[in-house]
Amino acid sequence: MSLAGAIPVYRQAADPKVEARALDRLAKDPQIQRKLKDFQAAVAKAKDLDAALKDPRVLAVLLPAMGLGDQLEFPGLARRALAADPADPKSLLNQLSDARWKDAVTSLNLKGQGIAALRDPANLARFDKALRSLQWRQGLDETTAGISDALYFKQVSANVTSTYGLLGNAVLRRVVTGALGLPDELALQSVEAQSRAVARRLPITDLRDPQKVERLIERYLTNANRDGTGTSTTSYPLSLFA
Repeated sequence: MSLAGAIPVYRQAADPKVEARALDRLAKDPQIQRKLKDFQAAVAKAKDLDAALKDPRVLAVLLPAMGLGDQLEFPGLARRALAADPADPKSLLNQLSDARWKDAVTSLNLKGQGIAALRDPANLARFDKALRSLQWRQGLDETTAGISDALYFKQVSANVTSTYGLLGNAVLRRVVTGALGLPDELALQSVEAQSRAVARRLPITDLRDPQKVERLIERYLTNANRDGTGTSTTSYPLSLFA
């Protein structure tokens, strides 16, 4: 994707009406429906949460739906993290640097509800919508690098209260460091040093300003597409918004 094309794609994708139409088109997507049926069958068979989390059919839906699709290759970690107690300061959840794990467990109340959380119709509907949104955003990523990251950042960044919160979420971290032009080697420094490097360039209060958030996102997209990482170099995919 050309640098000129990345920003229009993002702005159009950020329109809630555009996403709603895209998700409606995917309502009967056979691949998504098959995954959800497999998920429900596995959850119905499982005697408890631990048993459910050992079934790859459960993780194949749960992780992507909760924004952890990049962790599918670590099923052992997933089982331990998702079954952990978020209130226990010594639990695995509170040792992991990636805050998405704790967010997922807390959001679904997995510790409190156990297997019932995975059988809850409201959560099933939530997983369905999340998988459709993910598939749509991944389609945009194929031609415009970073679109799904940008949309996620727009959605959740206002809730972040510290630079540690930014650095503790893999996606938010990628957007911020990419927008600020910070090198990958930053990760080799202490968390405190990383936090200072970000804070010097990005006051956390900027995340409360929608205009500043938009400028940050557009800087990220510009940098992400500077190398021509998208597959298209001529025009952005209007067919994805039709």
